Amino acid sequence: MPVDAGGFPVTRTPAGVARAARAVRDLAVLDDRISGCYACPRLVAWREEVARVKRASFRDQDYWGRPVPGLGPADARIAVVGLAPAAHGGNRTGRVFTGDRSGDWIFAALWRAGLANQPTSTHIGDGLELADVRVAASVRCAPPANAPTPEERDTCSPWLARELQLLPRLRVIVVLGGFGWTALWPVLAAAGYALPRPRPAFGHGVEVALEGPHGPLTLLGSYHVSQQNTFTGKLTEPMLDAVLSRATELAGSEPVVARSGRAAPAAEGDAPGERRSGPDRP
Repeated sequence: MPVDAGGFPVTRTPAGVARAARAVRDLAVLDDRISGCYACPRLVAWREEVARVKRASFRDQDYWGRPVPGLGPADARIAVVGLAPAAHGGNRTGRVFTGDRSGDWIFAALWRAGLANQPTSTHIGDGLELADVRVAASVRCAPPANAPTPEERDTCSPWLARELQLLPRLRVIVVLGGFGWTALWPVLAAAGYALPRPRPAFGHGVEVALEGPHGPLTLLGSYHVSQQNTFTGKLTEPMLDAVLSRATELAGSEPVVARSGRAAPAAEGDAPGERRSGPDRP
C-alpha cells in the first residue's frame, strides 16, 4: 500500500475512498486513511496552497495541509458534525474545529456541557480531552470559499459513514448547519439507518428520531457556529447550550470530564506549541 510523505496510506479516487472506508475496523486506522486522502483534486490543490503560502500571522507555523480526521473517543454517545475545516483553522492545526472562531464557540460549549475538560482548542498537545462526544466534519479538506461542491461532498461521505458505524454507543448527532444536514442523509443510509420520507427540513432545534444498526438515534439541528451566525446573533451561546443540553439528555450522558476553568482563549497569532507527527488519536 503506497504511503505519502507523512506516512499515511494514500487514497486517490472516489472508488478508493469507498473501498478504504469499508475495510477500516477502528477509528485510529480510519484517521490515518482520512489523512492520506487525495481523491478531490481541487481540494488537494487548495489545502496545499494554503499550507504553503500561509497567513501572515501564522507564517512561522507548520501547516497540517491535508484532510482533518475526527476527534473523540470510540465510546461516544454524541457526535457533532460540521461542514469542513477552515483554511487557517483545522487545515493549519490538524485538529477539527481548532484554531479559528468557530472552534472557539463549539469547544467552549462542549466544556459548558461537561463534554470537554477545557473551553479552548488551540493546537494538538494543548491538553484537550473529550468524553462521550466525537467531533467530525462532512468534508475533511478545507474548501475554497468554505464551499465544497456536491461531488466533493459525496466523494468524502464514506469516511463519515464509516466513522458513525465505528461508534457503537452513538445515540445523538448534533448537525451544524444546513449543508451538514443535507450531507448527512446519504451518510446515514450508508451507515445502515432507516431514513424518513420525505426528509425533514433543517432548522435550529429540529429533532428527528431514527432507527439503525446500533439502536435509536436522534438528529438535532443547530445553526452552524460560523462567524456569520455568531456575530449577527443568529446563533447565541444559550441557543447552542440548549441543543447540547438536549443532546446529553437524550444520550443519557453525565458530565464526566473534569473542568479546570483555568484555560483562557488564545490570541489568533499564538504559537501552536509542540506538534505530534499526526492528529489526535481518539
